[in-house]
Amino acid sequence: MMKVESIGQGVRAARMHPEDRQEAVERRAPKLDMSGVEASKQALNASILKASAEVSLSAGNHSMSLLFKSAIEHLNEVLAPEFGDNAIQAAAESGMDFSPQATADRIVSMSTAFFGRYAENHPEKDMETALNDFVKLIGGGIDKGFAEARQILDGLKVLEGDIASNVDKTYELVQAGLKAFVENHSPSGGAGELPESPAGS
Repeated sequence: MMKVESIGQGVRAARMHPEDRQEAVERRAPKLDMSGVEASKQALNASILKASAEVSLSAGNHSMSLLFKSAIEHLNEVLAPEFGDNAIQAAAESGMDFSPQATADRIVSMSTAFFGRYAENHPEKDMETALNDFVKLIGGGIDKGFAEARQILDGLKVLEGDIASNVDKTYELVQAGLKAFVENHSPSGGAGELPESPAGS
């Protein structure tokens, strides 16, 4: 009986004038349950807040990993004109030690490893000039990486306590590593010119 009625209604609707047909469809259309829509919005908002909290917690737990990746990405950027894209492998392997010392050591060793090739590409520069120019180049990438990592962590409201002190400690260790690199390679044994620390470090 239900099928016959619905077929009959369909035939009558098909014979109607288009405007009458639209009116008939609108009369039969179910009204939107606004409370259901509101409930869906609230559920969505709750899931967004939960996801944001999880991201914040995750960023807090892996802040040094984020810092390392950010620094390496910016080092890749500044080294690209000299050595091509992705000169330094940006992805960190799982299980890697992300203590301040280990992170700083990796940043310094991965970036300074390109000095030999940099010096070959610039035979017009003496060793002292090449060292200082190279350290300025990679120092700029490192500073950008640290600044970006700080901004991300600050935005997630986790740049405080141990995380903030670990970021600062890592930056200090990187600067010390760059200074030692210049001293070890400089013909005069001088400290060279290191880039100034960015604000907030």
